[in-house]
Amino acid sequence: MFAPAAVYRTPSNALAGAYRQIGVETGVPSASPHQLVTMLFQGFNDAIALARTTMQLGQIESKGRAIVRAARIVDEGLKAALDVQAGGKLAEDLMALYSYVTMRLTQANLHNDAQALDECVRLMETLRSAWVAIGPDAAAASKAQ
Repeated sequence: MFAPAAVYRTPSNALAGAYRQIGVETGVPSASPHQLVTMLFQGFNDAIALARTTMQLGQIESKGRAIVRAARIVDEGLKAALDVQAGGKLAEDLMALYSYVTMRLTQANLHNDAQALDECVRLMETLRSAWVAIGPDAAAASKAQ
């Protein structure tokens, strides 16, 4: 379902590169592909929490940076790593969801819409919790290889 970016050789390197591009380095070199995606979800949640707080405080520039960071996590991290050919319908559905979330983040930024941020968090939380739940299976599968 995930494919390496053009300049990377493995899916793990692609995810690590995407994560580095959005500005977070801690733990990336030693993280598994599963852990990298988990870190992307956490980064998304952190960015949205900051966006919500700065929106309430009227700190427009900080709010904008936080929302842009969340959108980059979705686009350059999660969405860019999808391989629609190998992932089939599931990857196509994720691609559509990620596109929708990015659009809603843009609307939230333009209109200071906290409800749009909440919607994005709800949509991504479903994926995040499912991803975290498969963690033990992913770890066991990577050790078996």
